[in-house]
Amino acid sequence: MTKRLLIIEDDASLSQMLQFHFEDEGFEIATASTCSEGLQLLGKTAFDLILLDQQLPDGTGLELLQQIDTREPGPAVIMMTGQHDLELAIQAIKEGAADFVHKPIKSAELQIVVDRLMLNRRLAREVEALRPAAHDDFSSRDLIGRSDAMLQVSKEIARCASSNATVLITGESGTGKEVVARLVHTHSGLSGPFVAINCAAIVDTLLESELFGHEKGAFTGATGKKPGKFELAQDGTLFLDEIGELAQPLQAKLLRALQERVFERVGGTQQISSNARIIAATNKDLFAEVAGGRFREDLAYRLKVININLPPLRERQEDIPLLTQALIQRIALKIHKPALPLTVAALATLQTHDWPGNVRELENLLTQALVQATGNALTPDLFPLQDSAPSPAATSVVQEHTETSKSLEQVEAEHIQRVLNQTGGHKGNSCAILGISRPALDRKIKKFSLTMPKAP
Repeated sequence: MTKRLLIIEDDASLSQMLQFHFEDEGFEIATASTCSEGLQLLGKTAFDLILLDQQLPDGTGLELLQQIDTREPGPAVIMMTGQHDLELAIQAIKEGAADFVHKPIKSAELQIVVDRLMLNRRLAREVEALRPAAHDDFSSRDLIGRSDAMLQVSKEIARCASSNATVLITGESGTGKEVVARLVHTHSGLSGPFVAINCAAIVDTLLESELFGHEKGAFTGATGKKPGKFELAQDGTLFLDEIGELAQPLQAKLLRALQERVFERVGGTQQISSNARIIAATNKDLFAEVAGGRFREDLAYRLKVININLPPLRERQEDIPLLTQALIQRIALKIHKPALPLTVAALATLQTHDWPGNVRELENLLTQALVQATGNALTPDLFPLQDSAPSPAATSVVQEHTETSKSLEQVEAEHIQRVLNQTGGHKGNSCAILGISRPALDRKIKKFSLTMPKAP
């Protein structure tokens, strides 16, 4: 794939040095020595990266930056200046610059910045490519959704993947926190494994050993030396799920491991270093836990270097059609059942539910429906959601639909009547088209007082 770089610099020798360097790195180069020349080139070619000098003959780099659309998929801009001016650097970042380097330019340092920005652009494209459609080979690493909220999550994953910073993933139970953690690891380029541990699933007396390992004889039953998750995650990622459930004595030991990057096995004295990247997840508000005296404030800040917050499903109900399609494919393969489609009425039922269990609840209900289905489609009667209280958002959707259009029952009744008319009242053919059983069709004919067409 062609990488295009625009150098806007009036120092001819520096411009040529940069051109030679980045041509060797595989970039297609264009150069300009003034703001106006730079704008002309930007109007003709789409660039991935711009090296922009602050002082130019006909203006400043900051003035030119204000005319460049740096929003994705626009170019990433690196400002170059001989001034060590903090206010200028802050203003450049506010105007959309991706980074800021000082002269004299050091090729090696600049190359590190360029490599990071190019990697972030590639990761952003890859993460974006995960969402457009539900894949037949849906796996636990896929992030499905086209809502603005999920677009933001995708961008945050792309931005943080290439760094080694600690990430805290927050969100309600069932929103897919481990999915996001695995995506960050997958796109991080780390050579080591993804190692996960659920801090709420292991009793406190054993959790320390699971995290840090133990030496032979450290406690009853410790018949040999055992490495912990920190050791197993070397050169990779350690995912600490349900971190809000960690007991306070272990919080202190985890804080030391994060700060100093060293730990000891239970019963051991040898310090072991760790370079594992830490990703933690919780459905709790850690700072509310801090206020309640249940969680260390210093540990909370140490974990929340980067925060990715996952929205609940009720706040992104426009993603439900994509999610259901992807989940049905996945579940059908697992339980060896056909991947049945949802009827319009069934999908409407799912889109007006509150989803307290989020995506996990949706997956469980779809599994039940596929197991119990007898027709060739998933119908509303397979989703026992009548007793669930609809969310305010869902209630708003229903009210708006009722005020501006027909009710769902009206739509369903008219659709069934049309099918009956098309089949001349043949119930078997009607059931095949509607994807429901014969008893279900009889119930709906009675419920909606439908008319059976007369035979010709």
